[in-house]
Amino acid sequence: MAICKRFIPGAAGRVGGRLSHGCYPLPMSLPERIVVNPEVAHGRPAVRGTRVRVADVISLLAAGASEAEILKDYPYLTADDVRACLAYAAAQADHPILPAS
Repeated sequence: MAICKRFIPGAAGRVGGRLSHGCYPLPMSLPERIVVNPEVAHGRPAVRGTRVRVADVISLLAAGASEAEILKDYPYLTADDVRACLAYAAAQADHPILPAS
């Protein structure tokens, strides 16, 4: 999968998820979609502009809910929000563990 480093939103058409010139767009920026605010969801990571916690979306997916079911139950979320939750969870799980010495 080639990630396009010259991607400009709206500048090229998409063909089956790819840009018309054969590249995939750059991954979304997590800080744009996932926020941590002490006044929202008790400071737990949540989807920007909502009170839906990342953990809630991940739990629904783990329980077998499809993206379509989640979007139907939470119409203010987008498919990109669900993907951002997955990406955030993956990033949190992929950190080095340093043994204490």
